Amino acid sequence: MDTAASEAVYRFEGFVLDLVRGALLDATGVEVPLRAKSFDLLRLFVTSAGRLLDRDAINQVIWSDVVVTDDAVTQCVRDIRRAIGDVHQRILKTVPRRGYIFAAAVTRGGQQPFAVPAAEPLPLPDKPSIAVLPFANLSGDPEQEYFSDGLAVDIITALSRSRSLLVIARNSSFTYRGQAIDVNQVRRELAVRYVVEGSVRRSAGRIRINAQLIDAETGSHIWAERYERALEDVFAVQDEITEALTTAINPAIADAELRRALRKPPETLGAWEAYQRGLWHAGKATAMDIERALDFFSISTKLDTTFASPHAMLAYYYGWGFAHSHIRPMRETTKVAGEHALRAVQLDANDPTALAALSWLSMCDGDIDGALERVGRAILAAPSDAVAWIAKARVLQFSGRAKEALVLYQTALRLSPVGPTNWIILGGLMISHYFERDYSAAVGSARRTIRDYPELVSSYRWLAAALGQLGQRDDALGALQRAIEVSPVSFKSYVCSRLPWFRPQDHQHMLDGLRKAGWQG
Repeated sequence: MDTAASEAVYRFEGFVLDLVRGALLDATGVEVPLRAKSFDLLRLFVTSAGRLLDRDAINQVIWSDVVVTDDAVTQCVRDIRRAIGDVHQRILKTVPRRGYIFAAAVTRGGQQPFAVPAAEPLPLPDKPSIAVLPFANLSGDPEQEYFSDGLAVDIITALSRSRSLLVIARNSSFTYRGQAIDVNQVRRELAVRYVVEGSVRRSAGRIRINAQLIDAETGSHIWAERYERALEDVFAVQDEITEALTTAINPAIADAELRRALRKPPETLGAWEAYQRGLWHAGKATAMDIERALDFFSISTKLDTTFASPHAMLAYYYGWGFAHSHIRPMRETTKVAGEHALRAVQLDANDPTALAALSWLSMCDGDIDGALERVGRAILAAPSDAVAWIAKARVLQFSGRAKEALVLYQTALRLSPVGPTNWIILGGLMISHYFERDYSAAVGSARRTIRDYPELVSSYRWLAAALGQLGQRDDALGALQRAIEVSPVSFKSYVCSRLPWFRPQDHQHMLDGLRKAGWQG
């Protein structure tokens, strides 16, 4: 073979791509059939090995004279993978939303295989991104792989409902099946901050699942858990484990994102980090911190004018935050809350926090049906988001259905055992117990809330009322005095006048407890 002909031959993974003959040959020298455009695309991939090729670059070379749809590229890529047996996309890798990389070592002519240069890490998206890798089937029975695959797919689907996560599609994350997991490689190739991996072992009517959440940038484990169940109804067990895993993963990522944002100097924050800093301050439930939270949310809206979440949180905390601190007059806060809620739903019609804020504003207007309609949409849009369940619990709590509200607050607490909305959950439990006349439980909830959020002024008021109902006059009087000391303005607003979301009988019920605690009003 002359030098020119030799230079036109490329070898990879046992295949020979002969550009002179225009043929792809397998290891035995037999020609592998490929359509003309698929062969042209394979030639482009092989001669560009190690480089990221996006669809525009591919179209300019392969279809320079015609306009084609994205499906043309997809079909040719499918042909190539079928021809070279790349079922798991180990050779020709898809880089989500970016393009393709031919990742095999390639030999040209008579040369030694030249190393494929490492692709530059893809830039991480602003909001947290996560890949759920295929769970390893440790059962020793390949027929059981359907369960481990089904579990991973269900987790991907469940996490995709979270509006704060960018979840890598199954087709991309499942390319790592059967490989020793290199988390740093996954981070580079899929541009993710977090990776979920796990294993499934099935034996003698029982199943054991191990799962872990990894910070892909540091390689450290954020969360890990083991689940073991009797395998009576395989689909019921799969659903149960999926719910348990996603319920644990979402708060773990939220906490990791808060910590990540806190490590950055304020002047370097992007829109996502500013939003996270706002959440951190909001979770402290003090008047000063809520003011700081509002500042950070406002900064976030200016850094990214298309980002719905900070507008939604501005609406949420203007609409509800004043209820514990009275940092601004109610008329002002509800007006601002409404403006930000409407802006949020313009940007994202199904943002659960914006819908929650709108539901509360409906309550303030006395529109219970409208409030329930909006929280229904919030739950439908984000069933794993605690904010949606809190919103519905609040509507039920102040419309004479406190017993139902208690169940929903517990649901919210299970979905978000720690987080910026927990003070609202704990406060809601306290009030609902009081409305149900379970004064001992109300005292317990109030004391827990005071322990975790000592500046939450409403806790002292409800503690005083509940202790008064129990006849514990000395303790009740101390709580009453504390409620007045912490915020005389808040006490006067809630006690001396009836706010619009309070039913008259509920307001009188509260006043009855306060009078028994020693209030002279």
